[in-house]
Amino acid sequence: MTSVALRPFGSPAFRVLWVATVVSTTGTWIHDVGATWLMTGLTPSPIMVSLVQTATTMPVLALALPAGVLADVLDRRRVLIAAQLWMTIAALVLGLLTLSGRTTPATLLVMTFVLGIGAALTAPAWQAIVPELVATVDVPAAITLNSAGVNVARAIGPAVGGLLIAANGPAPAFLINAVTFMGVTAALVWWRRSVPPSVLPPEPLVAALGVGLRYVRNTPPLITVLVRTLAFIAFGSALWALLPLVARVRLGASVAGYGLLLGAIGIGALSATVLLPVLRRRYSIERLVVVATLAYAVVLLVLATSNSYFVVFVTLLLAGSAWLTLLSTLQTSAQATVPSWVRGRALAVYLMVFFGGQAGGSIVWGAVAELLGSSASLVIAACGLVLGLTTARRYPLHTAGHSDQSPSHHWPMPESSPGGAPERGTRVVVVMTEYLIDPGSSVAFSAAMREMRAARMRSGAVRWQLANDLSRPERFVEQFTVPTWDEHLRQHARVSIADEDVQRKVRAFHRGVDPPAVTHLIAVY
Repeated sequence: MTSVALRPFGSPAFRVLWVATVVSTTGTWIHDVGATWLMTGLTPSPIMVSLVQTATTMPVLALALPAGVLADVLDRRRVLIAAQLWMTIAALVLGLLTLSGRTTPATLLVMTFVLGIGAALTAPAWQAIVPELVATVDVPAAITLNSAGVNVARAIGPAVGGLLIAANGPAPAFLINAVTFMGVTAALVWWRRSVPPSVLPPEPLVAALGVGLRYVRNTPPLITVLVRTLAFIAFGSALWALLPLVARVRLGASVAGYGLLLGAIGIGALSATVLLPVLRRRYSIERLVVVATLAYAVVLLVLATSNSYFVVFVTLLLAGSAWLTLLSTLQTSAQATVPSWVRGRALAVYLMVFFGGQAGGSIVWGAVAELLGSSASLVIAACGLVLGLTTARRYPLHTAGHSDQSPSHHWPMPESSPGGAPERGTRVVVVMTEYLIDPGSSVAFSAAMREMRAARMRSGAVRWQLANDLSRPERFVEQFTVPTWDEHLRQHARVSIADEDVQRKVRAFHRGVDPPAVTHLIAVY
């Protein structure tokens, strides 16, 4: 890897948390091998086996948004510590139940779901702290290194887990996982997070959820990432759902052999980690995503048709490379579209789409395999991946032009009456801005105001409109509504450099002697 790719390790906090996470993720992979293999021993039903994957990922679908709100409103470090302690207890309970021989298929699914709750609470906050650990310019490299860490664990964990489970059964795998969660907890306790002070009260949780959803809805680049992620994971999840059955039934592999197959995916991903910085400089992210998707489809076809353990092992090396290329590219694109104040909520939506697609896909592919067999299911999934690439025409990923989402601090706080700021509470605030526009530029001005609308709605407005004075065609009035005065003050603090560029573009149309007149109204009743 280049020195640029390794530069995030210069941050002690990133380095310590990265090592702790790799160890913990290794423990999680050991645990996952144990859980999946234990289920294949408890019942031969394909749908029950695939439900293990669903139980792992479904909590993220259900809890990602609330977890994202917590990550933005509360201290992210404390949220992460609480989640790690939750998962420590859950893994410990499952290990003890299995050790005593009392784990049933239902028990395994329930405890897997409980662990998934901890993962759901962890994911948005963990994604959101990456820009806090390294310089802005190093965020893409940090995301790639995090993906590399996951795949180091994927290369080591399944192989170690397979050998461990073959020798001692699945219970030690669950207990080891509990210990690794304690290691991450210690690293988070050691980290001293710097939180900028705020004079405003914390956002109410329910209102914060609505603000996050409006941000996502009014950010087209993020919507593009979400659509492309779903188009891949809905079909790509077939590999993870059906690989245990392919390994055990068709290839006749032992638990150790299954672990080595998962390790092959990790090894392939590590090779992509080395090559990805070079490939990003040479090719657009659209081309990388398309090629990686096609490669992944080829892997599914090989899994559907081959009875050779060696051929499947080699093919899974390609699967790992394609998987990391896709996930790292999509996640980096998602991170680039969101500012710090809403990062937890916006990335929660990304994670919800990803894990929801994986959970739903696992159910679907398990059911299809129950009806048609695993081979037919994998062929259908491969065809679906190719068809999913048609979304690129309407939702293309762009290499350049990610807007700067850092705070601009250019928008002065609104002036209030001599009596002081409006009463805090639930009273609605209406902001009106008057522009004087050359009537010949009205069409171009209206187009620019569509961008302004998106910027206002992203930063906290709940309604927006643009009106034209019938008696004075040159007079346009922009009006937007914010739920409370506190929320409007937050809106001033949230405006990004990209939003400032939009405002500058709009105000270039103004032909008045003075700047556009701004009026703040607050509801009386």
